[in-house]
Amino acid sequence: MKRPVYRLLGIFSVILGVIGAFLPLLPTTPFLILAAYFFAHSHPEWEARLLAHPQLGPAILAWRQRRAIPRAAKLMAGCLLAISAVGAWLWLTPPLAYVPAGAGVLVLGWMLTRPNA
Repeated sequence: MKRPVYRLLGIFSVILGVIGAFLPLLPTTPFLILAAYFFAHSHPEWEARLLAHPQLGPAILAWRQRRAIPRAAKLMAGCLLAISAVGAWLWLTPPLAYVPAGAGVLVLGWMLTRPNA
């Protein structure tokens, strides 16, 4: 019973990760790490494909082995979160205008406490 549920959750995580590659506030790598976890418990071949991917695999493995985030990912996340915060500041009204900046500060603060991959 768990395998089909884990497989569906893995597929859903991959879909969210792909969407996150194009939307600034939706992260890609955490969803792919989650997908690898679900596939490890439901479909090892799909997990192996994620881990063998030339761009995605190293970040997933760095997280699994050392709980590390690549420096380039931290920089990219910071830039995209800043763009989101500025966009919200320009186009939303308070108090909603402050939400992306607050979320960005929390996320970046946490990311900076992780080692570099």
